[in-house]
Amino acid sequence: MKTYISPWPETASLPGFPRALSILGATGSIGDSAFKVIRKHPDLFTVTALAGGRNGKKLARLCAEFRPGFACVLDDGARKEFLDNLPAGYAPEVLVGPEGYARLAALPQADMVLSAIVGAAGFEPTLAAAEAGKMICLANKESLVLGGHLIRRACAGSGAVIMPVDSEHNALFQGLCGHGDDGELKRLILTASGGPFRGRDRQFLESVTREQALNHPNWSMGAKISVDSATLMNKGLELIEACHLYGLSPHLVDVVVHPQSIVHSLVEYVDGSQLAHLGMPDMQVPIAFCMSYPARVAVDVPQLNLADVGSLTFEKPNLDAFPCLRLAQEAFAAGPSHPTVLNAVNEVAVAAFLNGKIRFTDIPAMIEVALGRHREADVSTPEAVLALDAQSRREAETMP
Repeated sequence: MKTYISPWPETASLPGFPRALSILGATGSIGDSAFKVIRKHPDLFTVTALAGGRNGKKLARLCAEFRPGFACVLDDGARKEFLDNLPAGYAPEVLVGPEGYARLAALPQADMVLSAIVGAAGFEPTLAAAEAGKMICLANKESLVLGGHLIRRACAGSGAVIMPVDSEHNALFQGLCGHGDDGELKRLILTASGGPFRGRDRQFLESVTREQALNHPNWSMGAKISVDSATLMNKGLELIEACHLYGLSPHLVDVVVHPQSIVHSLVEYVDGSQLAHLGMPDMQVPIAFCMSYPARVAVDVPQLNLADVGSLTFEKPNLDAFPCLRLAQEAFAAGPSHPTVLNAVNEVAVAAFLNGKIRFTDIPAMIEVALGRHREADVSTPEAVLALDAQSRREAETMP
């Protein structure tokens, strides 16, 4: 039966067990959760390659434990730190820079790639994995925001399989499995926690601090995604991701605020039925589902007890106080190059906010200005996408 994941060709095949993993973003929060799953099921997963940005010391510790044959860092400083902390007698091949990430994503020795790099930096490795026909556990939504049309095309040509790691898209996938007729689907409903500022107005948001924005009520995440959650841009990026994953128009994807983060998303069918995925807010659950699909494996997370939860509430998002969600919807509807601009300016603005250079409310303001100036551009090749991304960043950095 069709799963609605358009990049997944009907002729694609899944690798058997044990599955050899290449993990990109191994030193981040997604990597931490993935290693918990791997440690619990060492008979199902082996580690072929690890990439860890600039945290050479942590990457060396992980490599010492899992002994992959390949490792990658972003620069020479991280490479030195990594090599200085490796145990004697163990010498993996060490790659440096974005080219190294792309090579790890396409390694013949790897069956499966966990793409968990933060931001636009994940686009090229994810595309490389798609072109190499890998099973891709995708935790980098920006890859599809920048070039979902290119990744879909690569998957169709290579037989690559995309499994969505984001808890919302994983929930949608589970709600869609087994329903083969496109005419059955009415809409997808993404849930949002509302972040740390749910219920606050624009006046309050003018003065919020970095520390407040990073204090997410339900999820433990990195700085960039925490700020995106606080602005609701994370949900906007997820809306674009859902449209690419499931081949849908944005008017078929809705967002509802659900502060308990127990219902991870819903699928509504033409008969009025809504299938919801419920679970504790722990990324081990969707990671384990993707890595072991079509099997299900046990994970060490607290058991969901609805009686203890007590109540589940839902509300509409406040697009006046949190315009980033609206901007993402408009960008996707405007044309294929607009999401590239949206994402680039958002990353620049979030970094500026985290560094104390702009206010929290300046993030959507910068994005709106950039989208208003943008005229549809060519994004038919990876080079064109990356050129537009770089240009948009340069222009954002010079905004007053």
